[in-house]
Amino acid sequence: MPVIGSLPRVLLGTGLCLLTLLWSLSLRALEKDPYEHFFQFTFGDFQEELDTARGAGKKAVLIFFEMDECPFCHRMKDTVLNQPEVQDYYREHFAAFAVDVEGAIEITDFQGNVTTQREWAFQDNRVRATPVFQFFDLNGRPIARLTGPTAGTEEFLWFGEYVVEGQYREQPFSRYRRERQEQARGL
Repeated sequence: MPVIGSLPRVLLGTGLCLLTLLWSLSLRALEKDPYEHFFQFTFGDFQEELDTARGAGKKAVLIFFEMDECPFCHRMKDTVLNQPEVQDYYREHFAAFAVDVEGAIEITDFQGNVTTQREWAFQDNRVRATPVFQFFDLNGRPIARLTGPTAGTEEFLWFGEYVVEGQYREQPFSRYRRERQEQARGL
């Protein structure tokens, strides 16, 4: 008799486990590889990429300075840059590229100078920690920068909106973020 009485609990527990598994699998199915759906492929000629972004009506170019051993870079790619809403928003408004701060691959910067990824990151853009999200206007000038990971998807979308709306001309991102947080809390 005790075996039959515990059967409903076992079935309920098994059902809950299956539902949890299916729910997590469905969430994973929505995530998309950032290297395929967030970043554009490049041959490393950023002067040409700037021309392409201009022709496509983009608002700016985003460079994601990263390195393989950076846990915060991986966190951003695994929790934010893989989200469809982030990918869709950024693809609509920006050309986005990843640059390895330790990379020895030769590139051409926005001004047509030939350098390496490492030199461009360290010497020209003063990247000292990763990740760095650096927006450049369509003339190749830096306009907005965020060092470190965001708190989540919403904050990263705010960073994009900050550039699209031209708020970088008016205020630092920290103030814009604080205003958006207050709006979200209804203050």
